[in-house]
Amino acid sequence: MAQRTGHRAAPEHTHPDDVPVLTALAALADPVRLVLVRELAGSGDWTRSCGSFDVPVGKAALSHHFAVLRGAGLVEQRDEGPRRVNRLRRTEFEARFPGLLDLVLRETPTA
Repeated sequence: MAQRTGHRAAPEHTHPDDVPVLTALAALADPVRLVLVRELAGSGDWTRSCGSFDVPVGKAALSHHFAVLRGAGLVEQRDEGPRRVNRLRRTEFEARFPGLLDLVLRETPTA
């Protein structure tokens, strides 16, 4: 039986160039993911750990939301010690979908 080493597998990332527009739109349509993207847009690269977001979901659901954002080419993650930190791939996403992220970020959230 293999022993656990305490290391997590590095997350897989999809480059925005490989993302269909419907995948990007679906990722941005979820209210929780929209909060994550908006908060990342207002934060410096690699300054926000996954647990630093105030969203009404548990840890497993939060991991799922980050996986969707990675799969849509919106977020890049890396491990720094025990923390997984995040970066919004704004420049890369903007090159693939010009104006989409800015449009989503300037929309006023609804209740």
